[in-house]
Amino acid sequence: MMRGYRILRQSGRLSIIHQLKNEFTTRDLGFEAAFFSNTLLFGAHELAELVLRQYLLSKSAGVNLNRALLVSLGMPNASIAYAMPRQWRLLVEEYGFRVSHSRCALLWWVYVCVMFAGGIVRSLRMVILWLTAKNVSPNSVRPYAYFSELVSANLPSQRDGASSHDIVSWYLQWQERNPQISSVRHSVRGAPDMLKFGCSITYQGNALPPLRGVGQIFSFLKWLVVAVLIAGVDLLRGRWWHAVLLNQAAIAAQASLLPKDQLAAEYLFHNSNWLYRPLWTYEVEKRGAAVLFYFYSTNTEPFKRGDDYPLPYYGYEAMHWPRYLVWDEYQADFVRRVAGASAHIETVGPIWFQGNTDVVERQPGLSVAVFDVTPTRTSWYRILGLEAEYFVPETVNLFLEHVSSAVKRHQGRVLWKRKRNIGRTAHPSYRRLADSLANELSIHLVDADVSAIRLIQACRVTVSLPFTSTALVARSLGKPSVYYDPTGTVQSDDRAAHGIPVLSGPEALEAWLVNFVGDYDEVRI
Repeated sequence: MMRGYRILRQSGRLSIIHQLKNEFTTRDLGFEAAFFSNTLLFGAHELAELVLRQYLLSKSAGVNLNRALLVSLGMPNASIAYAMPRQWRLLVEEYGFRVSHSRCALLWWVYVCVMFAGGIVRSLRMVILWLTAKNVSPNSVRPYAYFSELVSANLPSQRDGASSHDIVSWYLQWQERNPQISSVRHSVRGAPDMLKFGCSITYQGNALPPLRGVGQIFSFLKWLVVAVLIAGVDLLRGRWWHAVLLNQAAIAAQASLLPKDQLAAEYLFHNSNWLYRPLWTYEVEKRGAAVLFYFYSTNTEPFKRGDDYPLPYYGYEAMHWPRYLVWDEYQADFVRRVAGASAHIETVGPIWFQGNTDVVERQPGLSVAVFDVTPTRTSWYRILGLEAEYFVPETVNLFLEHVSSAVKRHQGRVLWKRKRNIGRTAHPSYRRLADSLANELSIHLVDADVSAIRLIQACRVTVSLPFTSTALVARSLGKPSVYYDPTGTVQSDDRAAHGIPVLSGPEALEAWLVNFVGDYDEVRI
């Protein structure tokens, strides 16, 4: 794999995996709506090919595919053997990779059969869970909003009068939210029930409540028998898509059988899950629920190259969400470019996601909030198949060294918050630099779970590595904010900067910092 990566880099073809996966994103699989059954596709029938394409991207176009492509390049006369449909195999060949069609086809049909069996097993497990569930009456609080794929750090917390900057708290204070919603539900197991701004916040294991009663469960079983027959017969005919989607169709069937008053008024999904819009969301939307897709980050575009921009990251051009919540007009423009001019977009300002209640003490003099991107180990970074080697230790370490040196020269103080704690996945040279900087009196390492908002509020200015969202948060708080590029490769007019100034090189950074040396403006946190 490492040899395959070196071959691509030496030949100037690092972008080939990025380009290939964009072809997977935008190239129609060639299946018309008539090829799909209404029994399995429900409210998404007219968009069935797009749903299938999105699902394949989410299941089969990730790092395992990258690894297979790199391994094939690194071995003389090797051919790719990876589970993928014929349409993708032909595309891979178009991009100059050797493909073992016989082995790929065998692996693909094994995969399809496993997905089919898994769909049946999952459906039966759902039935067993419904039948064995305690006879608890449905939650009568209506209407409610459901947040998908959250963790405990995304839920509200409060200590010593300080509240967390989390997505649920942001939603509850968002002035444009549905005013009728009086309850929020989530899937964070073990989280205590709580009350905030008059809204209850409670655990609900899945986005959809369980079916209850013999009638509902019997109707589901009838659907399941028919769906399995359709998918099974099609599979024998070589038509694999229903077998692959069976597990998703089962959840859509559940959504179709639930009483309407048990569905959420709003379902919210975040941009870590941009690849696939769940099949069941089309059914709940048809039945009156709102489905919202929100960006908790703005770092969604590759860097500008020369006079042009590279292709978007794979998956974005297949997005088809009913409503998008974005930070600013720059991000709205991005969504229109990838999802179409008709996309329903709402500009709402910075969206909180997670940040604990820890208080950051304000610092006298020149205090600089610094935000980087943690570089991973080389082996992991290369599997990602990125076309630009930017978030690597050579860049990030230089960023930290330049910023810390410049601030130190002005007797200032750096408050450095790493993006997240990834342990030993972080590159060793980055960890060594962090240990070294931690011993500097002028540098304070801030825990990754601390709210970026509180850190920015406590500091005079903010310096971020391109193009982290913290620069935009600082601007919204009225704080001087820049991106600093130590390599000189990031272009100042890159639209991904969202209008934030881009400083290149230590001289530009020094000249900017000089403007803020002096008395510190009092800030209340």
